[in-house]
Amino acid sequence: MEITIQKVLDALKYVDDPDLKKDLVTLNMIKDVAVDGKNISFTVVLTTPACPMKDMIHNACMNAILHYVDKEAKVKINMTATVTTKKGKDETTLRDVKNIIAVASGKGGVGKSTIAANLAVGLARQGAKVGLVDADIYGPSQHIMFGMQNEGPGSAEFNGQKKMAPVVSHGVKLNSIGFLAGPNQPIALRGPMATKALSQLFYETVWGELDYLIVDLPPGTGDIQISLCSQVPVTGAVVVCTPQDVAISDARKGIALFQLEQVNVPILGLVENMAWFTPEELPENKYYIFGKDGVKHLAEELNVPLICQLPLVQSVREASDAGRPAVMQENTVQALAFMEMAQNVAQQVAIRNADLVEA
Repeated sequence: MEITIQKVLDALKYVDDPDLKKDLVTLNMIKDVAVDGKNISFTVVLTTPACPMKDMIHNACMNAILHYVDKEAKVKINMTATVTTKKGKDETTLRDVKNIIAVASGKGGVGKSTIAANLAVGLARQGAKVGLVDADIYGPSQHIMFGMQNEGPGSAEFNGQKKMAPVVSHGVKLNSIGFLAGPNQPIALRGPMATKALSQLFYETVWGELDYLIVDLPPGTGDIQISLCSQVPVTGAVVVCTPQDVAISDARKGIALFQLEQVNVPILGLVENMAWFTPEELPENKYYIFGKDGVKHLAEELNVPLICQLPLVQSVREASDAGRPAVMQENTVQALAFMEMAQNVAQQVAIRNADLVEA
């Protein structure tokens, strides 16, 4: 029996995207179907280059063709990705930024900046175009974590106006107020001035085309968080917390801020950082220094995704100090955990944008 393009499409209707819960044909993820005798080729356009289900979807498509079309067919599947977005177009320097992800925490000291840096590099290493804004106005650290202490933004032009060009490190476009202040210089900005500085980081930087712009927010629930959500089209927030009760209490307040009607930023999920301590010489041991599963229980209570649980490992701190985020390590437990974190955040962004399209 002759193989047709329609038969191929009908077969692929049996393959669902695991996150979006609909078949690939309905989701318009099947492109460039070609048939030549028993030779079949097509492209699957994933919603993110960081898709952890890539191999599973590939195998499901292959099995669908062999089962529903022809068991002797020779199938060639090209897997590619286009990051989804629901952000409207504008004429600012953010016009080609598809998704803006805020990384927040209720209190300091929970590893928020480390998470933001590893999230940005993790997404970039999986093929996405990524930028990072260090919006922690009073305690910027990303210029150190990316090894760019002695660098600074260059000059660029946008719509005939002079702007800043971001610094590029480890495949990530970066701007931070840390570039503009000396190592011993305090950043003494009151509310309105801090808000203006934040706005300049976003709108005076020529970001170009980005799939994700990560924002490292200061801890707490102050001016910067509120100003960000009123000035910038934030896709969603990732809240970082350790499992101890004091940190969780503050994380609740941070989550509640994003859920206020005048803020209204979706929570993409929670990251439990320092979930346990694993000594380098005892890699199988886990010591729950800050308590066990506190953020996991909070995620269940609030019905929001738990993005991941990350161990407290000395080399993560060492990597940050060395300007080379730990996600760049080769096949270490922490690097794999950070890569999984990046995949899970990308999944949540894709799910949210798909829901907005349907709405």
